[in-house]
Amino acid sequence: MSKAPHHARDHVPRRLVSATPVLPILIVFAIVVVDLVCGSGMTSVPLLAVGPALAATTNGPRGVLCVGLLATALGATLGIRDGGQPRELAIVLAALMAVTLASVLASALRGRRERVLAAVRSVAEAAQHALLQPVPATVGPFQVAVRYSAAAAEARIGGDLYALVSTPYGVRLIVGDVRGKGLPAVGTAALVLGVFREAAYDEPDLLTVVARIERSLARNLGSDDFVTAVVAGYPRAGQLEVVNCGHAPPLLVRDGVVVPVEPHLAAPPLGLRTLSGETPALQVLPFADGDQLLLYTDGVTEARNHAREFYPLAEGLERHTSEEPTDTVSALHDELLAHVGGRLHDDAALLLLRIPVAPEPPPRGAGLFRYAAPPRGRDQLQRRR
Repeated sequence: MSKAPHHARDHVPRRLVSATPVLPILIVFAIVVVDLVCGSGMTSVPLLAVGPALAATTNGPRGVLCVGLLATALGATLGIRDGGQPRELAIVLAALMAVTLASVLASALRGRRERVLAAVRSVAEAAQHALLQPVPATVGPFQVAVRYSAAAAEARIGGDLYALVSTPYGVRLIVGDVRGKGLPAVGTAALVLGVFREAAYDEPDLLTVVARIERSLARNLGSDDFVTAVVAGYPRAGQLEVVNCGHAPPLLVRDGVVVPVEPHLAAPPLGLRTLSGETPALQVLPFADGDQLLLYTDGVTEARNHAREFYPLAEGLERHTSEEPTDTVSALHDELLAHVGGRLHDDAALLLLRIPVAPEPPPRGAGLFRYAAPPRGRDQLQRRR
């Protein structure tokens, strides 16, 4: 006869313990003890309804029913012991059973809502992984770190977008923010990322990539919708191309100094070029070993504390800059949550690039083997003499 695996047998007692309504049972027994000690009579029996009502918030229907039956049995025992009137005792016990049945129903509905919410969260997580694909720690010559937080924590997805891909024309990336929230913003973000990933592989010119995104949004967005974004590329060593379309300026970190990369020519957000007639410009920056570039969305810089003060991102970046982008971004995110009191009211994205410093070559001849004769002792010298 086959036996169940050891780990499966271990999980059974754990599930039983976790499903047992310990606290409601303790409360029921506490009420009984108080009645036995103080002799409060029938007045304490209705208090036993606290047990099943509390169990409905933490346990399943079976646990609630067990607590209710236990409370009813103990209530009947106390009523008979205290000499209560049969009619009065029957009414109290009927009310106790009614509370138990209502609690069982409430527990069943709560469990159903939790299962539906879990299914929705799993779908949202799958959609987020498909839309905002995980970025590896190293892409091309860059060390990369990303941190994203949706304002709708239950949905885990929002209107901010980012992508970083390695193409035949170098590493290219986009960080953007869709106007609005909810499912329409998610749909627009998916559209932008889809066009970007395709155009980044096809177009050798970064401005052409931006133009393709613009044309796609012009066909699909309404007149009041737009997307602010920064599109960047690294076509060759030491050179970074940046196109800013109405987005917050990236922060360049060089030798521990943080400098915002302001666009030379202001350009409208994506989707509004036909209204303004202005076109974005390509900005070329030197980007050497040890340099870092932080791209972000306005959910970071517009986050306010209780005093209505904005989060100082540039100052925070100066404090937390390190050689590990993951540590830097994690420290910024933790400080941002502390600044707002633990809950963001807008989607927030952080993406940090860093070119690691190449190790210095060893001194010339450092790897050659050199023979050193052992020092001669005083006795050897005297014998030679």
